[in-house]
Amino acid sequence: MSVSTIHDIGYRHYDGKRLGRAYVTRSMFVHNLRATYGLGRPARAKVMPFVLAGIMMLPAVGDIAVVAIAKQPKALFAYTRYQFMLQLIISIFVATQAPVLASREIRFHVVPLYFSRPTGHLDFVLAKLGAFTTALFALTAVPITTLYIGGLVTQVPHSGKQLAHFLGGLAGCLLLSLVLAAIGMVVAAFTPRRGFGVAAVIAVLVVSSALVSILQGITEHTGHWTLSGWLALFTPFNLVDTVSYRLLGGPMSAPSAPPGTGGGLAALALCAAIVLGAVAVLYARFRKAGLS
Repeated sequence: MSVSTIHDIGYRHYDGKRLGRAYVTRSMFVHNLRATYGLGRPARAKVMPFVLAGIMMLPAVGDIAVVAIAKQPKALFAYTRYQFMLQLIISIFVATQAPVLASREIRFHVVPLYFSRPTGHLDFVLAKLGAFTTALFALTAVPITTLYIGGLVTQVPHSGKQLAHFLGGLAGCLLLSLVLAAIGMVVAAFTPRRGFGVAAVIAVLVVSSALVSILQGITEHTGHWTLSGWLALFTPFNLVDTVSYRLLGGPMSAPSAPPGTGGGLAALALCAAIVLGAVAVLYARFRKAGLS
């Protein structure tokens, strides 16, 4: 007959205050934000995000130098257009980093460990989506902030209108970050293998832009200009550009956009639907993974 014995192996009991659900959510947000830029991970994980961030800065720095040397204030890039000029770089960032946040836990079957703590499925989703949105916002907002500061230093005529354009540019960056983070994470969450995830996100962002451009060219050639404008809503960059142009007063970067303020409101509503839909899809996806 065997006799069971309990051994005290020296683990220290925790008698302090339980920090709770909010602290866990905040910790997940910080962890995922750091992971997006490879912080706390091996050196190779830092290469791609920081190289892309450096590329994002180059046009802004070069433009400020041209404005300072040539004394041409009008050469300063429009704040609301900057992110659309570099949409390929932003797309690569989304494609390479979305799988880091959305698929690693699913691939290694560790999602149930998160839900063994006082955190909910929605907290998990919002922490990840918020972290990726913040990372993208930093990627896009830092260059245009550099442009604004550079304009002040090089004595570009400053006025309330200039500040309004800068704030409109920041709003456009935030909206684009939300939309791209939502799309990228949904695609990556359903492709656990990182290579497939990168390819899938690139296909969704780049191929959709190319396809919409072709369709717009065809409709414009046949004289259907209004239809061409509405087709812009089917690619994320043109979708946000429509909001910037119709509602924020920025210059139009896309070839065409839906007409009037109504077109801008429709584009904004579609952005909201994409983000809310992504939250619902990710909630269902991580909840299912948490049960496995």
